[in-house]
Amino acid sequence: MDKVGIGIVGAGSIGIRGALNHLVLPDVQPKAYAAAVCDPVPGRAEAAAERYGVLRWYERYEDLLADPAVDAVTLCSPIGLHYEQGIKAIEAGKHVHFNKTMCLTVAEADHLIDLAARKGVHLVASPGVMLHPHAQRMRRLVLEGRLGRLAWAAAGATISTYHLQEPVRQGEDVLSNIDPSWYFHRPDGGPLWDVTVYSMHYLTGIVGPAKRVAAFSGLVVPEREFRGRRIVCDMDDNTLMLLDFGDSFFALGYGTPAGSVTRGFEPSIFGTAGSLVGCCFNGEDLRLPGDHAPHVTPEHAALGESHVFEDLMQLVDWVREGTPSIASADHARHVVDIFESAYRSAASGRTEELRTSFEPLELADLRY
Repeated sequence: MDKVGIGIVGAGSIGIRGALNHLVLPDVQPKAYAAAVCDPVPGRAEAAAERYGVLRWYERYEDLLADPAVDAVTLCSPIGLHYEQGIKAIEAGKHVHFNKTMCLTVAEADHLIDLAARKGVHLVASPGVMLHPHAQRMRRLVLEGRLGRLAWAAAGATISTYHLQEPVRQGEDVLSNIDPSWYFHRPDGGPLWDVTVYSMHYLTGIVGPAKRVAAFSGLVVPEREFRGRRIVCDMDDNTLMLLDFGDSFFALGYGTPAGSVTRGFEPSIFGTAGSLVGCCFNGEDLRLPGDHAPHVTPEHAALGESHVFEDLMQLVDWVREGTPSIASADHARHVVDIFESAYRSAASGRTEELRTSFEPLELADLRY
């Protein structure tokens, strides 16, 4: 395939910042283009198509899937819609990029992966954090034994008021007045699915899959306000997990409404001979000048959300060149397993056995 026609599903915050802003840049055009955009909010898809030069716009997702120019879709919709939308795309023969988190249950992930294999379409699942050079250097240090025997780790993130304050949500037109309420409602709200997913992909990508999880979870902030409107929250916003990786290596995982014990989304990992804290190994920064994911030029980096664009381009390369991506659905399924099992543990009071795994990068796979 010469150029991949991308269907952008959802013209909200991530559809604009992670897909549309990037797909219009000249360096993308030889490989991919925005073939269509859809959004159920009246006028939003039309406005996005006009602003970004997208060929066609739709309010109905099914109409976008019926468009023969659409070869692949990027799901920029709320997380709880990903499974159903993914199944429909696969059934229509479209390749799929899932923004984080891929779906909400292992059963859903199994169905998506199995159906894609039967239909011969490709799946890429964000966040592809192991594409970052510093993350691969962290993995290399672990594989080479530079940390000694691993003892414990911490990985997580806080949601705070980020989505309530995003600039893209503060305007008056249909592309800049985007309701964030779903981030605080069941089943797909809360910090685990939204932000801890980055940290857990880092942790498991660097040290490998976990085996068991126990958790406590609850709601700290029952009400929030967005532009003078009250949001009644019903999704847990405060979840702490204890993960068992085997061989007496344990980790704290967290998604909270306030505070952090780690730096950024990167985990802190402690061994008997060294430590990884944030982006540093024993205090030395692992980020080097010129570091970037494979498709992220300075122009893309300056736009923000370039990691989303990178993951989408991983799918484009797979479709065009037959090159599978390390931003795999198997890895995403394992993180889904951790979160689903954590909520189950919090409800039952029992430690939960994880039933999924994935193949982490080996030394021969590392580019950095």
